[in-house]
Amino acid sequence: MVLEGKVAVVTGSSSGIGRAVAGRFAAEGARVTVCGLPDGRVQPVVDEIKAAGGEAIGVEADLGYAEEVDRVFASTLESFGRLDVLVNNAGWASPIAHFLELDEEHWDKVIRTNLKSVYLCTSRAARIFVDQGGGGCVISTTSFGAEKAHRMMAAYDATKGGINAFTRTVAIDLGPFGIRVNAVGPGAIHTPEFEAQGPEAKRKRAETVPLGRVGYPEDVAGAMTFLASADASYL
Repeated sequence: MVLEGKVAVVTGSSSGIGRAVAGRFAAEGARVTVCGLPDGRVQPVVDEIKAAGGEAIGVEADLGYAEEVDRVFASTLESFGRLDVLVNNAGWASPIAHFLELDEEHWDKVIRTNLKSVYLCTSRAARIFVDQGGGGCVISTTSFGAEKAHRMMAAYDATKGGINAFTRTVAIDLGPFGIRVNAVGPGAIHTPEFEAQGPEAKRKRAETVPLGRVGYPEDVAGAMTFLASADASYL
């Protein structure tokens, strides 16, 4: 188990990619804080991990607010005594909005949910890592939208580009403390919300991928498990 003894906070882990990451981390020996919005989906993930023999707690929080972030990390330290890995996965794939119809409320919500949460969580985690004597790992979920535009998703793509730039800069700032900072940019990942679109939509998404298939949350979980492990100690 490559994460044996590690403690990880996985944000946005009540569904989709985050849920797969939390489950995989627990299966690899990590103790996990499952974190999601207060919509009733956090506890079932915790129960699933425990049923499989893993160790987890759940915290419902909106991570665009500093006091909510503090509560997540306080609960983690209270339950597990330390922190080794942060996965910034919380985010909102904003509804399609042509730029001429994109209002300030929409913009602010996407920035707060997708980008401010990454800053707040990384800041809190980094201070914990330093207080523990250094070391630690931060992994953020970005998107190919950081490099290649989605039509009518200006706010979303702006946040993902921001995460990429943030990751590069923070990696430089925190490297001297032994803290590694990386990002994973998923492509055409078939999360549950795509299921309703049917098999034809899934086939068309797969046509854009050289491998000829869509990805699944478990594919991303594998990449993040590697980045959190000792095998990635120089990345």
